[in-house]
Amino acid sequence: MLEVTALGWTLTIGVIVALLALDLTLGVLRPHVVGFREAAGWSIFYIAVAVAFGLVFAQVAGWTYGTEYFAGYIVEKSLSVDNLFVFVIIMSTFAVPERYQQEVLTFGIIIALVLRVVFIALGATLLNLFSFMFLIFGLILIYTAVQLFRHRDEDPSIEDNALVRAGRRFLPVTDDYVEGKMITRVGGRRMVTPLFLVLLAIGSTDILFALDSIPAVFGVTEEAYIVFVANAFALLGLRALFFLVKGLLDRLVYLSTGLAVILAFIGVKLVLHWAHKSLNDAFPEVSTPVSLIVIIGILVITTVASLIKSRRDPSLTAHAGSLHAHPDRRSED
Repeated sequence: MLEVTALGWTLTIGVIVALLALDLTLGVLRPHVVGFREAAGWSIFYIAVAVAFGLVFAQVAGWTYGTEYFAGYIVEKSLSVDNLFVFVIIMSTFAVPERYQQEVLTFGIIIALVLRVVFIALGATLLNLFSFMFLIFGLILIYTAVQLFRHRDEDPSIEDNALVRAGRRFLPVTDDYVEGKMITRVGGRRMVTPLFLVLLAIGSTDILFALDSIPAVFGVTEEAYIVFVANAFALLGLRALFFLVKGLLDRLVYLSTGLAVILAFIGVKLVLHWAHKSLNDAFPEVSTPVSLIVIIGILVITTVASLIKSRRDPSLTAHAGSLHAHPDRRSED
């Protein structure tokens, strides 16, 4: 079992908080329209930081744990691209001005990270106490994969979001964005702006993504520390990645299918792990290096096939995929 000292946790959290502070400064204190060059530069920076951390971690803890970190990071990074699909839908639905999109994304990432910490602690505790939780997590991922594949040509509906519906119903909302504020006063009355509703939508969506991503990364490692850092570094680059790829997302027409296959693969891996430990050691287990190769292979095939398909038929539009049916949002192709 991986043993991380208090100093190790402190240094790790310190690095992540410093990077969050940097993101907060860029996204909130200096709101502006993010260009391609800036987005590409920051995306490369965050990926480089994640890779550098992985290399240092592998040297200190050993390459067995290092491989688990990189596998977990790639899983979370691939799932975060699906997050971006939903973020684009939310931004479009609420017609968020580009200069305020950074602010919402940065706060959304902070909320996501806090939620991940809660779910990681809960997941690690459950796995340590009850071995059958590997079976439960595996079945959850398999169910999610089936639903995502069934509704791969649909987008989630913001109108399904209970918090957004409640916000519109019970809170006084201004008509415009009021210089990027979330709460303001109009005629002496305290009101929220549409930006507050956008944050509600992104924050509550993060909960749903955490329910999938945390079991997924526990499928490649049982170490809570690795699960935490893999999630943290995957989320930290999300703001820059949003502005880098939002114009390219429409071309990834097979992304939802690829993610469904990855989730199903990890789900089966968790079920086999439970069966090997609890029923009979004759049941095979899938090693982390094999998982890493399979996940990378699926992502490469999905990306290449998507680009070829979209080039042959430019009218095709990619969809985020949904866990529920939204027939009115189906692609017409």
